[in-house]
This record gives sequence, C-alpha cells and structure tokens, in this order.
Amino acid sequence: MPSVLFVLTSANKTLTGAQTGWYLPEAAHPYYVLAPHATIDFAAPKGSNPPIDEGSVQAFKDEDSVKFLNDPTVKEKLANAKKLSDVQFKDYDAIFYVGGHGPVIDLPEDKDNIKLIGEFWNAGKIVSAVCHGPAALVGGVDAQGKSIFAGRNFTGFSNEEEKQVGKVADVPFLLEDKITGLGGKYTKADKPWGEKVVVDGKLITGQNPASAVGVGKAILQALQ
Repeated sequence: MPSVLFVLTSANKTLTGAQTGWYLPEAAHPYYVLAPHATIDFAAPKGSNPPIDEGSVQAFKDEDSVKFLNDPTVKEKLANAKKLSDVQFKDYDAIFYVGGHGPVIDLPEDKDNIKLIGEFWNAGKIVSAVCHGPAALVGGVDAQGKSIFAGRNFTGFSNEEEKQVGKVADVPFLLEDKITGLGGKYTKADKPWGEKVVVDGKLITGQNPASAVGVGKAILQALQ
C-alpha cells in the first residue's frame, strides 16, 4: 500500500493576531479519498496536535468534515503527528500540504520543511498541496538549486480570493504573486472559489477548498 504524509501547520495566529491553523475540509476531503488506498501519517513543525482553523470548523459542516473531527483514527493520528525534523522521506510515496492561513506563516521559512521538499522532489516522489498549502513549497528547490515551481504550471489561493476574505494583511505574501515570482505559471478557475486542480508531472496543486477532493483524486491517480 502506498504511503502519504499530510503536513499541517503549527501556526495558530496570523500576522494580525487572528486565530488560524490548518483548514478542515482541505484535510478531511483528501483524507477520505486516499485513506482506503494508502497509509496516511500526519506531521507538523512542532509535532502533535497541530492547531485547526476554528473558522473552518464553523464554515464546513459537510459529512466528511464532521466525520474527520470525530474520527477516532484521525484523532489518534493528530495526537501522534510527527515533528517535521523526525520525518524520513524514504518512508513515503507522496507529501501533501493542507491549506489554511497557518501554512503561509510557519512553513515557508521552516528549514526542516525546506529540506523535506527537496528530498521528496529529488527522489521523484509526488509533491502536492491545496489552497494556501503551495505557500509551504516556496523554499523547495531541485538538485540544481532551482525552485521546484520554475517553468511549471501551478494553482493555489488567488489574489482575488485573498482580497475577498479580507486576509491580505494576515499573511507575509500573496501566494499567486510569490510563486509566479519564482517562475511558476499560475492558472485558476474561471470564477473565484471554483474548483481547479493542476497536475504538472509530480507537482499537484489545488486552488481552494472546493479543489480539495480533486487534489486527493489526482494524488491517488499518481500513486496508482
């Protein structure tokens, strides 16, 4: 059975001091796509019990999101989430970054995270993320020291969506601008909040919460 590492943020505050964390449906939806077909572990910079974005719990009451919060297996995985510094890339076939504003705060600068992305990428493994999750990948480079986004197609939370939620001041950079500046080619859904999944080789990205199921399916297809 293939194995997937879900990486969650350990940040619980944005730059303005607002509560944040990982975004519920962006973990729950891919989890239930993948769980029947792959073993899944959780990891975060600080390890166990990474903080959830409380707003996402209020906003998403769909079946999988509610199930995820109450799932004893998930609770155990969150309680036993590994520290990124303890993760061995050889143990996994894919890495997946859950979104939320938290990942933009702690993961771009995290040395263990940057090292891990390079290891997965240079071993030819799947590197994937949804919504704000691609922000966690901005430090990732290939064996030549080039950004993993250089010359590649990607998506992620758009500038327009960030403005609509009024969170531009909460994050150190706008994902769309930052990754485009690294040489990535950004595409998005026709309308804000529409589903968009982009697969470019082993790089898989999704735009927003609506894209989380699609990212899970794309990872599954790539594993098979």
